[in-house]
Amino acid sequence: METNKGLVLIYTGKGKGKTTAALGIVLRAVGHGLKVLMIQFIKGEWYYGELSSSKRLTPEFEMIAAGKGFIGILDDDHDFREHKKSAKDALILAKEKISSKKYDIIILDEINYAINLKLISTEEVLELINVRPKDTSIVLTGNYAPIEIIKVADLVTEMKEIKHPYQYGIKAKRGIDY
Repeated sequence: METNKGLVLIYTGKGKGKTTAALGIVLRAVGHGLKVLMIQFIKGEWYYGELSSSKRLTPEFEMIAAGKGFIGILDDDHDFREHKKSAKDALILAKEKISSKKYDIIILDEINYAINLKLISTEEVLELINVRPKDTSIVLTGNYAPIEIIKVADLVTEMKEIKHPYQYGIKAKRGIDY
């Protein structure tokens, strides 16, 4: 079996932990001296811990928050077209970074949400997967992974929520949720 073949991994589902699982791959890969890039398709304007901690893993790890934030919730003050443009720009950036052959692993964080929200298309993401160098792995996170992408993946993990603190009135916690 070919061991230097890049893989397509998906972390999806309604439970917490999709981005966290991808960040676990970052820690493991950086420990082996691999170059990793994470492009976040939705997150972008709020502060969350990985913005600071990711800098500690440079030069092996680079993170780009390309989104305008979560769409239609809390303090979203952006027009849908702005969100769509950000996602399209992130897709263009992802294609450039994949083509650079500079990274061993590229994480497209929350890209499945971007597809589900019609910010980008399934076909555009399949094209990204297909144009990647043979030895580059791609990780796609976010709920609502399309079946067409699931079919081409090597690994698909679905996070299932059993219990969540929010159900009991506990708000997001620093260091746990952001």
